[in-house]
Amino acid sequence: MTVRQLSLPELAAVCGRLGVRGVGLWREPVRSYGVRAAAELMRSAGLTVTSLCRGGFFTAADRRGRDRALDDNRAAVDEAAALGTETLVLVSGGLPEGSRDLAGAREQVADALGALAPYAAERGVRLAIEPLHPMYAADRCVISTLHQALDLAGRFPPSWVGVVVDTYHVWWDESAPRAVADAGEQGRIHSFQLADWITPLPAGVLTGRGQLGDGSIELRRWRERIEEAGYRGPVEVELFNEALWARDGAEVVAETLHRFQEHVW
Repeated sequence: MTVRQLSLPELAAVCGRLGVRGVGLWREPVRSYGVRAAAELMRSAGLTVTSLCRGGFFTAADRRGRDRALDDNRAAVDEAAALGTETLVLVSGGLPEGSRDLAGAREQVADALGALAPYAAERGVRLAIEPLHPMYAADRCVISTLHQALDLAGRFPPSWVGVVVDTYHVWWDESAPRAVADAGEQGRIHSFQLADWITPLPAGVLTGRGQLGDGSIELRRWRERIEEAGYRGPVEVELFNEALWARDGAEVVAETLHRFQEHVW
């Protein structure tokens, strides 16, 4: 999504030229290109698919809606398995329409995980719960902190369900460093993502993720913190940013690699 202006073949070619060995993919472009074709494209380019985003959006006002969400998530698991990634990122969903029952919505997420986790485990796919900043709690994700995500994940084996640590969403939370350590001890850090926090936020707030080094987050400290917790997996940069999307995609990838070296590594 950092360079959504690139087609999948263009993305693979740019990664090859710049020495990038892994890429996190989103379902929409993969489905448009064809899941099997996308899997073959990534393999032939020497790219590992580090994660597939996104499953989730489990919450709904009625049983029919929740059943539809589960069907879509089973399809997402199958797509992840076909792409050869072991990690499906979950954005849990916001309050059901007309509801103010935050605790009830979180239990809907727990119920959905109970149905989905065994299905995913049978196919070698881990579910990674991503807490989102509280500003998204009403409409996108009722899981707002790493500890909330860990509480849900703790109902299942670590190889089945873990968490995503995304700096954009958790940097503000004084309890997050302890949660990262707890997640590391439990073996539940399934994905680590980077974006910087910049203000003012744009209208709609979805596209406010800043390029590494442009904002307020101690990105290098977060990388150190994750390593101290024992995580040795891929590091993804996920930037929703209209200005970046308007630029040449290869230039954005090269800039992001430079920013990673300067501000993270």
